[in-house]
Amino acid sequence: MAPTNPADDAQLTAELRSVAASARRRALRDGDRQIDTAHVLHSLLEADPAAREACGGQLVRVLGYLAQRSIGYGIRWHGSVEESCALQAVTSGTAGWSPAAATAMRAAVARAHSHGRPQADGGDLLATLAADPRCRAVEVLRSAGVEVSGHLDDGTVAS
Repeated sequence: MAPTNPADDAQLTAELRSVAASARRRALRDGDRQIDTAHVLHSLLEADPAAREACGGQLVRVLGYLAQRSIGYGIRWHGSVEESCALQAVTSGTAGWSPAAATAMRAAVARAHSHGRPQADGGDLLATLAADPRCRAVEVLRSAGVEVSGHLDDGTVAS
């Protein structure tokens, strides 16, 4: 059974546990009720050079959108629960996490295991975020001009 808080999941690399903790702090600072996939994406991009590289030449735009979420872009998300489609029903409730964000974290672990690795890394998480076309992280990426190509085994997310 997975821990209720992804930041405590030993099946995540230390870097991803740090990303989860950072996303939690970001949500609290923003006054949001839940950690959503945009919080996770923002924290992942700050922590993982490969995730930043996957954004290609649009990284500055992506970070700009994420930084503006509480003062403009994404303001409509404030106080609402993230809705998504591809990953939504896979997870049971994880307190303080949107269903899409919790599912992305769990799916990253499953992806790592399917590739024979005991722990999920940033590439696994980025791929599972990108696999959900209606999550907030994908909305941010698309708005910034990153062509999200979905859940790819080679780890490439942007083209």
